Amino acid sequence: MTTNPSYRKRHIAMYIGSLQKGGAERVMCNLADFFFEEGYQVTLVTTYLAPEEHEVRHAAWKRVPAGAPNAELVMDTDENPAWVDLKGGEMDGIDRVFSALLKSEQKDRLTNFKLRSQKLRRIWKSIDPDLILSFSGKNNIMALSTATRDGYKVVVSCRADPDIEYGSRSMKAGMLATFGRAAGVIVQSKGAMKRFPSFIQKKCTILPNSVNPSFIRARYIGDREKKIVMVARFHPNKNHALVMEAFKAATENHKDYSLVFYGDGPERAKLQRLSVSLGIEDRVLFKGNVTHVAEHIEKAMIFVLASDHEGMPNSLIEAMTLGLACVSTDCPCGGPRELITNGDNGLLVPVGDRDAIADALRRLIEDDALREKLGANATELQKKLSPDVVNAKWKNYFEKVIGS
Repeated sequence: MTTNPSYRKRHIAMYIGSLQKGGAERVMCNLADFFFEEGYQVTLVTTYLAPEEHEVRHAAWKRVPAGAPNAELVMDTDENPAWVDLKGGEMDGIDRVFSALLKSEQKDRLTNFKLRSQKLRRIWKSIDPDLILSFSGKNNIMALSTATRDGYKVVVSCRADPDIEYGSRSMKAGMLATFGRAAGVIVQSKGAMKRFPSFIQKKCTILPNSVNPSFIRARYIGDREKKIVMVARFHPNKNHALVMEAFKAATENHKDYSLVFYGDGPERAKLQRLSVSLGIEDRVLFKGNVTHVAEHIEKAMIFVLASDHEGMPNSLIEAMTLGLACVSTDCPCGGPRELITNGDNGLLVPVGDRDAIADALRRLIEDDALREKLGANATELQKKLSPDVVNAKWKNYFEKVIGS
């Protein structure tokens, strides 16, 4: 690894699977823009280009059709060939590098793994960052196993419950074999940190997610819409089916309430059929992925999160910031518990307990004073998790790692 001349900008590489519309991906995009605006050189290294991705304000690249001037093929799977003009965006903006193997490069499974590792190692040498930040699961193992061999400093971040991210035997073995090489391990809660063995806990730093600036606003005052809202991809962990069952029970005497889902995923059709079988299809709305989520949910009565596992859920942070009365499962990793003081700024219920979710929803529907109190108190999260406060913590941490 070369020694950076003193006049060179600090260079941070950020590594993730893609920039698809998920919570971890949004945090990384926000961090990329923040560090770029702070004067750092930033390179996003992703495996592939997702069909729909979060916006990066200062992106140096842009998606283009095949045959466009300067188009480069970055992924050629049968389902989703992708072409990018790597210099078609903002001049001298945030660069992007893709690590996926093209069809012409692929061989058998074992060889492909070796080739992906070799390609990633070449990428690190080519861009020569001062620090690599990796997000989630296999990415963290890959970053540590490829970059640390050449002396690069790698900070890995676990974005969910570590027992889930590294739940299989092979993933746990990979984590235990590589995390000792990390310059640091970022987690989002005390509960997540305690999931790791002691030699990794010593490397852990708790850094929260900041609130998306679009959610920082004065709390809506006025007549609220009789809606219970949920913002999450359709995935079994999120328990949309359980929420529908709880909603049906909670609103037996409140048929003027609707349940509105924002998000999408392969389970959508299955869940729509379930709404019909439950007899609530006229009161359950599937809105799909939307832009400007804050505008869609800020007037709602109640927000619900029913996940089995969460790290530090962005959707709950955003709903609380807007001042909604929130109901959340008390996930084992402790993220919601570190946001909600039960009965003060939200309600916590046991994981997987349909009746408890129904009781909490019914309680908020029928108790105007409680609903108002929880929503008003929840807005205090704006101060604690504002971008200025949280981003300064990330910057101070990275500077210490780079300078060490």
